[in-house]
Amino acid sequence: MNRNDLRRVDLNLLIVFETLMHERSVTRAAEKLFLGQPAISAALSRLRSLFDDPLFVRTGRSMEPSARAYEIFALLSPALDSISTAVSRAAEFDPATSNAVFRIGLSDDAEFALLPRLLKRIRAEAPGIVLVVRRVNYLSIPTLLASGEISVGVSYTNDLPANAKRKVLRRSKPRLLRADSVPGSLSLADFCARPHALVSYAGDLSGFIDEALAEIGRKRHVVLAVPQFNGLGSLLRGTDILAIVPDYTADVLTAGGGLRAEEVPLEMRGFELHMAWRGAQDNDPAERWLRSRIQMFFGDPESL
Repeated sequence: MNRNDLRRVDLNLLIVFETLMHERSVTRAAEKLFLGQPAISAALSRLRSLFDDPLFVRTGRSMEPSARAYEIFALLSPALDSISTAVSRAAEFDPATSNAVFRIGLSDDAEFALLPRLLKRIRAEAPGIVLVVRRVNYLSIPTLLASGEISVGVSYTNDLPANAKRKVLRRSKPRLLRADSVPGSLSLADFCARPHALVSYAGDLSGFIDEALAEIGRKRHVVLAVPQFNGLGSLLRGTDILAIVPDYTADVLTAGGGLRAEEVPLEMRGFELHMAWRGAQDNDPAERWLRSRIQMFFGDPESL
C-alpha cells in the first residue's frame, strides 16, 4: 500500500483495533470508546476486510488475537503514538482558560501525602480543568498506561509498556511511626517484640520489612493490615502498635499530632517514587504542564 491508498483507511478503525487488542472484548472496547457494541462489531468487520484476516477469534468470553493481529499491533501502536505526538505539538495550552480532563494514576501513599499540595496549585493555575485520579500500584500501572485509561502515573514501578517513559521523582526512606510516650528510640529487640501494622493493597501480612528481618534471622508480629494510609494515624494513636511508612507519608501523619517518627532500627534500603507516562503524549503541551506540576510537588524538596 502506498500513501495515496491511505485515503481509504479510516483512522478511527485503527483506534478500535488498538482498543480491541487491549481489551479482548467488544463490550469492554465499546465502553472504553463510548460507542455502542454494534458500532464496534461493524468496525471489526471493516478491519477484517481491510487486513484480509479474522484478526480476533472468540475463545469463551475473550477474543484471542490472530498471529496477523499481533504483527499489525506491533507496527501500529508506535505509529499511532507518532501521529498523536504530531497533532498535539500543534495544539496550544493555556492552563488559566483550559477545561481539559486529566486522568492520572497515583499510588495510595502519593495520593494521601502528596496530592493535596498539587491540587491547591492546580486549582490556582487552572481552575477549569478536571482531575480524575485512579488508584494504581506497580502491578496495575502498566496496563492502565498501555490502555490509555491514564496518561501519567506516580508509583513504584517495575515493568512498563515499551512506549512509556519514566523518571525518578524522589528517593525516600522508611520511617518508624509510634504513638507511645516512652522516651528514646526503639532497639531492634523492642521493634521485633512490639505489634505492627502495615498498609497492604492486596491484604498481605508481610512485606519488605519482613524480608529484611528474615535476612538477619529476626521476625515481627503483624496484627493489623489496612488497604490505605488514610486513617492509619487514628488507628495507631493510643496503642503500642508500630508502623513503617515512607518519610513523606510520615510527615503528614505526624503533623496531626499524637504520633512521632524515628529511624527504623534496622538497615533498610531506600525507595524510588517514579513518574511514568505515555510516550504518545510526551510532547503534548497540556501533559507537559501537568507533569511539570507533579515534578514540582511530588519530587524531592531539594529539587524545588
